[in-house]
Amino acid sequence: MYRLSNTLIGCLNLAALLASIPIIGAGLWMARNSTSCERFLQTPLLVLGFIVLVISLAGFIGACFHVAWALWVYLVVMLFIIAALMGLTVFGFVVTSQGGGAGVPGRAYREYRLQDYSPWLRKRVQDPDYWRAVRGCILGSKTCATLAAWTPLDYAQRDMSPVQSGCCKPPTACDYNMATTVAQEQDCYKWNNAAELLCYECESCKAGVLEEIRRDWHKMSVLNVVVLVALIALYCVGCCAFRNTQRAESDYPYGVNRMSKIRPRWDYYWWRWWRDRREQLY
Repeated sequence: MYRLSNTLIGCLNLAALLASIPIIGAGLWMARNSTSCERFLQTPLLVLGFIVLVISLAGFIGACFHVAWALWVYLVVMLFIIAALMGLTVFGFVVTSQGGGAGVPGRAYREYRLQDYSPWLRKRVQDPDYWRAVRGCILGSKTCATLAAWTPLDYAQRDMSPVQSGCCKPPTACDYNMATTVAQEQDCYKWNNAAELLCYECESCKAGVLEEIRRDWHKMSVLNVVVLVALIALYCVGCCAFRNTQRAESDYPYGVNRMSKIRPRWDYYWWRWWRDRREQLY
């Protein structure tokens, strides 16, 4: 078990150390790009890359070179990561429990309402600075360009992504052919045929973005559960490697020698006195 745990921790952290290099490189490459979508990923990639680099380096040095303090740092940081990931997973499941949209009669796509989502998510997209960046991201991705050539039959039979349903067309209930003025949804008045405007300021567009986030976050939460199990197993192996490293440093194969003092038996001093006297006589 001594060689197995240390070797396993060393190999896994060496692989993580090598994997952190392209992650950091991707973040630095995105720093040179001006598109909004890539700027969203730049900071998380750089932070993730440096965290993985530092943790894996500490784990590799501690396991392979028997440096107990490096393994101790590795285990402490791993414990914080496990706790943070567990909290993030629970939060993700709570946040993504609402939403999902509603079906439209006679249509294959669904439409989404902002009030159906959690207050925390709604607050994010209602922030003007945040929405300006998201809007630029949608424009840069040309998500709505594919719908420009659709016919009325396509709208009736083909499905759309949540962003396309909310941002690239007005709500289906809107009626622009009526001669008399009838009260309609606010999004009906925000619609504009200009390619750079469309329904990007509509509540339905924000709801569509939240639906995409909800789906991705839900998948990520499921993946987080798998990662948590793997991290906990890795943490247990790391604890074994830390204990083995302490044994290697103390030169005791079964742990640190804790017997610093031994109380002599009752006849120890008498025997020592008799031996010294005998040596003096002879």
